[in-house]
Amino acid sequence: MLKKTVEQGTGGKVVLMDSITKVSADDEGAVVVCASHGGTSSGEFALEVPLKLVVFNDAGGGKDDAGIAALAMLQGRGVAAATVAHTSGRIGDSLDMWKNGVLSHVNAAARELGLADGDKVCDRLTKLVSG
Repeated sequence: MLKKTVEQGTGGKVVLMDSITKVSADDEGAVVVCASHGGTSSGEFALEVPLKLVVFNDAGGGKDDAGIAALAMLQGRGVAAATVAHTSGRIGDSLDMWKNGVLSHVNAAARELGLADGDKVCDRLTKLVSG
């Protein structure tokens, strides 16, 4: 299961992880691209460590938007969060999400960091951490 820092700069670091369950204290302040769905259970893991931003897979939305429910939950806690379209990045594969992912949903805190629907993940997040 992949967990790897792929970018680092004055604005922080980007850590890829195939599952949000791998988040640890070493990731504090990081931009995390995880290949987990964006449901509330994943959001709970993302709250365990103060992150700059977390990016999930939208898992196709799901019933009643369950695949993106973490975005609103995290916004309520002031945490920036976004999802990658499941059609652009494979769920369970953070490297594919990093290389090919396109943002599909962005909460207000993530918009304040400059993210927008339609952004290519690697381009936007590289710029974010480069300072």
